[in-house]
Amino acid sequence: MMRADAGWWLILPWVLCLGIGLAGVQARGNVRTYTPQDLERLREDVRSMFQHAYQSYLDHAYPYDELRPLSCDGVDTWGSYSLTLIDALDTLAVMGNYSEFRRVYALVAQRPNFDADINVSVFETNIRIVGGLVAAHLMAQRAGAPLEPGWPCAGPLLRLAEDVGRRLLPAFNTETGMPYGTVNLRHGVPSGETPITCTAGVSTFIVEFGALSHLTGQPIFEATAMRALRALFYHRSPLGLMGNHIDVQTGKWTATDSGIGAGVDSYYEYLVKGAQLLQRPELMHMFKVGQEAIDQHMRHDDWHFWVGMKQGAVTMPVFQSLEAFWPGTLSLIGENMKGLKSLHNYHQIWKQYGFMPEFYNVPQGQASSKREGYPLRPEHIESIMYLYRATKDPFLLQAGEDILRSIEHSARTECGYATVKDVRDHTLEDRMESFFLAETTKYLYLLFDTNNWIHNPGNTAQIHETPHGKCVLNAGGYIFNTEAHPIDPAALKCCSSHSDREIKDFMKEHLLDVLEPESLLKFQGDLVPARIQQIQAARDHEMEQRRQRKQEYLKRIEDQRLKERLAIKRKRELDELRKAKTVEYQSEKGDNAEIPLGQGTVEVVQIADLNVTAGKESPGQEVLEVPYEEEANDNEIEGKVVRVNEMFEKEDSPEFQTHTPQITPVKEETTIQGVLIKRQSKDEAIEELQPQVTTKGKNFVNTLTDVLKKLLPTHGEDFDLDEFTRSVMDQKSYVLNQNWYQDHFVMACPAQSFLERFSLQGEFFEDY
Repeated sequence: MMRADAGWWLILPWVLCLGIGLAGVQARGNVRTYTPQDLERLREDVRSMFQHAYQSYLDHAYPYDELRPLSCDGVDTWGSYSLTLIDALDTLAVMGNYSEFRRVYALVAQRPNFDADINVSVFETNIRIVGGLVAAHLMAQRAGAPLEPGWPCAGPLLRLAEDVGRRLLPAFNTETGMPYGTVNLRHGVPSGETPITCTAGVSTFIVEFGALSHLTGQPIFEATAMRALRALFYHRSPLGLMGNHIDVQTGKWTATDSGIGAGVDSYYEYLVKGAQLLQRPELMHMFKVGQEAIDQHMRHDDWHFWVGMKQGAVTMPVFQSLEAFWPGTLSLIGENMKGLKSLHNYHQIWKQYGFMPEFYNVPQGQASSKREGYPLRPEHIESIMYLYRATKDPFLLQAGEDILRSIEHSARTECGYATVKDVRDHTLEDRMESFFLAETTKYLYLLFDTNNWIHNPGNTAQIHETPHGKCVLNAGGYIFNTEAHPIDPAALKCCSSHSDREIKDFMKEHLLDVLEPESLLKFQGDLVPARIQQIQAARDHEMEQRRQRKQEYLKRIEDQRLKERLAIKRKRELDELRKAKTVEYQSEKGDNAEIPLGQGTVEVVQIADLNVTAGKESPGQEVLEVPYEEEANDNEIEGKVVRVNEMFEKEDSPEFQTHTPQITPVKEETTIQGVLIKRQSKDEAIEELQPQVTTKGKNFVNTLTDVLKKLLPTHGEDFDLDEFTRSVMDQKSYVLNQNWYQDHFVMACPAQSFLERFSLQGEFFEDY
């Protein structure tokens, strides 16, 4: 009897658990069961959707940036560089269309660089162009594209990505290290560019720039992105919250509403993804600080409302569609239950309208006025895909099918898929953003294609031979940037970690140091391999040579200026002598008599190897051209127009061309009062400083000057990459907690409790 009772008490907990499980299954009885055939059919439906949109872009919009699906034509939006083609390239590989991938890969690889006199968004260019090029470069081998020796550490698309990255670096040349929002691909930051940038625009670079540094051996990219992140983190509020917009020169917040939606979203996303891709625990600690503040001040019934960053009080009880990334980010750190609760809220909005409006007023239960559109955004399906990979909850497959059917039913047009202008009546707008092909269709496809190579859990990998030795590729764990461009972390290690040969050589040279663990720890903890250090040493040597050449150049210029001053002085003496002769001649011949030198007669004065030419025309003023930063006094240039020619060093040439100053006459009808200085830059744009001019056609000249100022492009100061690199690498400000750098425990996902897993899955164990 006692033995029977004991047996009963032993199995009672399992009976209770079984009851709970059956109740869970019964409660979820309205969730559809998906067979492998169902998933295959849905996957092919997504492929068909992508193909219709992609082919429509090629037929009607290429080479423009984006497709207009109602007009059936194209339009340039972000930079006039065939944006959709680059953005969609890796989606072709994900869907297995390798022949088209190779065709477009070769087409893009023909481009020499991104040199163009256009202003672009730093944020958008980074996530779409740099991210797209890096991802496509890493997929080249899988798709059968031709590989250069040294791949994945070399290749045409990687060089293009590095070229674009370098053109974005001038934006980060600020007092805080946080970037401007706009940059000119040829000239750097435009003159007069606002220093106000949104939080996401400051912080969404570590994934792409980190990948560039590890693949190319250029540490400046990762260091630049990290400096911006540290600066932003330093300026958080005492509550640990971030505002929406910040002045990148002063660090002062100009918009203090704090949330996880528009203007802020990818800051939190990139802290997690940057930590995982680059194995930087300090980034995960920064995320944890932000997450704690979010849970404490923003989270209300699994919604996340906007609050004041200083007080934490709710300012806007709205949901923004860009917030839908949050459940997926939580799944990356193992907090699946939290993510599912919020995602259930979000999908109720989708069920209400068939789409997700940009803003949704939670208390009122309706789309916000003037923000009721849906531009085919991917954030909701992104979180669904991540959470399904983590939980295999069939509800998520049903949610994904809801999204697929809605888009196919209401957004499809003859020439693509159109933005939903109003989710309440499903009216359309004439735009298909490139992220529809880069993100929305890709995440839908990966949701239903459960065996896609992207989902590799680490069961398989590839050994790849490089000039530096063997390395492992395609082992899974791909990190998607915020434009859904997947990056293989193994490829980064292939180009930046120590090779077997380096480790063996180090061990041979330090056999006696085995008893000194600190020396080995230092070697193993160094993420920059010996070969990259050698590259950096060579660059340092080259920079030193440039500095020496520049000093020699400046000395030659100083000697040149001395000669010019002597020439000016000599010319003044000749002018005074000529005036004296004129007075003497007129006293003999009469006041109206002129010296018979002849119109246009030129007198040349030679001083050493410097020629100074003076011309005499009908009465008028003279123009003197002198080198940039010439220190001429007022007496020397009084009554003259001085053009100052900027002389600069060409990086690819050891020779420096200097300007030979010439004196030319000013037109007769112009009278100069004071001095008019014109500075001629290397791009031949003219800037007038303190003009004091009176002319017969004054109004016409002033009007023409105003028009030219509006039409001619104005650019900021020249960007010195070497100086910028030194300042970034040497900067010690915005220091984080030093313990964070070694605390890799924070990178581990928390274990899921048995009861939580049971209530979620409705079964004891899952057959993966």
